[in-house]
Amino acid sequence: MTARDEGFDRLVEPFRTELLAYCYRMLGSAHDAEDLVQDTYLRAWRTRGQYDDTRSSLRTWLYRIATNACLTALEARGRRPLPSGLVAASDPLGPLVQGENLAWLQPLPDSLLDTGDPARAVIDRSSLRLAVAAALQHLSPRQRGALILRDILSFSASEAAEILGTTAISVNSSLQRARTRVKEVGVRQEPVSEPSAAEQRAWVDRYMKAFEHADVEGLKRLLTEDVLMEMPPMLNWFAGRSNYGLFMEWVFAECGTDWRLKTVAANGQPGFAAYLRVGGRYEPHTLQLFTVTAEGISRNSVFQGSEVFAAFGLEAGLDAQRPVNMQLRNVEGG
Repeated sequence: MTARDEGFDRLVEPFRTELLAYCYRMLGSAHDAEDLVQDTYLRAWRTRGQYDDTRSSLRTWLYRIATNACLTALEARGRRPLPSGLVAASDPLGPLVQGENLAWLQPLPDSLLDTGDPARAVIDRSSLRLAVAAALQHLSPRQRGALILRDILSFSASEAAEILGTTAISVNSSLQRARTRVKEVGVRQEPVSEPSAAEQRAWVDRYMKAFEHADVEGLKRLLTEDVLMEMPPMLNWFAGRSNYGLFMEWVFAECGTDWRLKTVAANGQPGFAAYLRVGGRYEPHTLQLFTVTAEGISRNSVFQGSEVFAAFGLEAGLDAQRPVNMQLRNVEGG
């Protein structure tokens, strides 16, 4: 590697985190986003001699490479929904129904965006919220790109056109269609008032305490009246504090009340991983992420699967003999 090549590496590396966030918004999968960022840097390295700083900024050039990689990947993949954007609401006491052959929206661990380098780009965590990420999945790939580049990342129409390999007129047309579609699926794009990160964490900490005590009434007091719960890969979802309480009564009756919880954070939202006692160990059960408003918890997105726990660096099981205070250590980035 030459000194010039080493200089190229230093120039492009600061963009890695924001490109990861971009690829996640496009794909709805943390794993796929990491793969495509790696692919972006490999393509950039191979074509580094073609970069012309008189034609575009390095950032714009990298985004064009990342966008081409994302659009190519999306040609072979369907959208990644959440159950509430796919099927009608369920009976909270009805049978759990698993969605067959569906790729679901995945959470993005906050730890992947915490570079610890203040010189690097600050990521707008609000634009990574699960509800926003789910709304983006309703758009065509190019509409998705136009909305992210223009409304979230604030590229100009001409810059977005260069990144997408099209014209500014085409970008603006895609943007208008994308904005209309996002409004139809019910996600507001303008900033909304919400509790601070510390206040949101405090709401979820109180929820965790009530959960550990199987205190359903305590859980319900922390919820908004129209709270929504969904749990991919199950198709089931429902809304309303009463329905939520009925479901949680069933959970504790069916699964028992011996749990260990670990705090996590993803998509700029607080949450926790729940381990259920099975014999002499606590086995991974669910990873739950919360939307918190000034009135309380308005949404709980519940994820399952070993790959979800692995993405957060969570243990595949906890020894029931370990002290409780050791089992409740915060996960890095949580």
